[in-house]
Amino acid sequence: MGCGSCSSGGCSTDGTAVSGCGSKGGCGTGGCNKMNVFDWLSHMDVPTGQRFDVVEVKFKGGRKEYFRNINQLEFITGDYVVCEMASGQHIGTVSLQGELVRLQMKRKNVVFSDDMHVIYRVASEKDLDKHTQAMAREMPTLYRTREIIREMKLNMKLSDVEFQSDNTKTTFYYSSEERVDFRELIKSLASEFKVRIEMRQISLRQEASRLGGLGSCGRELCCSTWLTDFKNISTSAARYQNLSLNPAKLSGQCGRLKCCLNYELETYIDALRDIPTVDAPLKTKKGVATLQKTDIFKKIMWFGFDKDTNWYPVAIDKVLQIIDLNKKDIIPESLEILTPEPEKSLEKGAGRLNSDLENLDKKYSEEQKKKKKKKKNRSGQNKNNPNAQGKPQAAAAPNQPAGK
Repeated sequence: MGCGSCSSGGCSTDGTAVSGCGSKGGCGTGGCNKMNVFDWLSHMDVPTGQRFDVVEVKFKGGRKEYFRNINQLEFITGDYVVCEMASGQHIGTVSLQGELVRLQMKRKNVVFSDDMHVIYRVASEKDLDKHTQAMAREMPTLYRTREIIREMKLNMKLSDVEFQSDNTKTTFYYSSEERVDFRELIKSLASEFKVRIEMRQISLRQEASRLGGLGSCGRELCCSTWLTDFKNISTSAARYQNLSLNPAKLSGQCGRLKCCLNYELETYIDALRDIPTVDAPLKTKKGVATLQKTDIFKKIMWFGFDKDTNWYPVAIDKVLQIIDLNKKDIIPESLEILTPEPEKSLEKGAGRLNSDLENLDKKYSEEQKKKKKKKKNRSGQNKNNPNAQGKPQAAAAPNQPAGK
């Protein structure tokens, strides 16, 4: 199963060779590696009469919809199919089928009914040619529509245009922070492009998922490859993970907080349950120690004194002991006394692990010293013997008779 709309020639439409185009999911056709789902039940043979007759079809931008397979057609994931739409027909690719579709519909609260749109047939070459012609109109339409929006001075950002395969309907995806009156815009677009116009407002996260891009981690955006549900993200997620509240580092391509801040949040919350809350500085005879940093997973809290630039690590159980002593008006000597000593076994293990590196460093340093000595010796010889630097002189022939 290859992406037939890929222009790289790296994929085949007959499904015999799938070498890929090397775009790593950033294909301009919206295919390749975008919102793919692994069917882990594909190896199970289910009788034809018991198969779930709903198929998940993927369209441009990772948009997925569900259609009934009333004709009991045999599909392979990646096949192009002609689907029924509210107005006309549209071509998409089969992304999932079988019992996993039932689970996906249950997760997304999609109700199965007889009124669902159906799949007409597998797309033929003629259907694919029409679909390609419709896709070729999208970029010129996008640029022209942006010019019209600029002329009308509308406060909206047009991000994508999607033509229906039969060229009867066009969907314009835009984002705006305020309500936009685009009635005149629709009239202008309908008269110029001669199609039915639909304006669909999307959020900034959805806009980033449609456009795609690379994140600060160096990988492609999660929202444009696999993430479908956009959950609320607050700055408290960064506070729990001890991240600096820097908007430039915490914001993604969409200008909102990164979705990956929620990935490890539950793990941090579970780890923070064992860490005490230090409401006031710890009192010692050396001075007042304030909390500077907390290592959540090692369960060590770092404290610093007012006139001391050093930070002292203290285990959690020792911090609880000092807090209890301060509540009883007992002041310990200092934090160093209660600081846990490093285990000798760990130090030996660390020495064993680093011994090879140390030997390599010694060997490398000794080789460098030898090279430096050789260079010094050569430079000293060249100074004493100036002819050594130039060309060697021709030696005089032995027993040569003296000239007149």
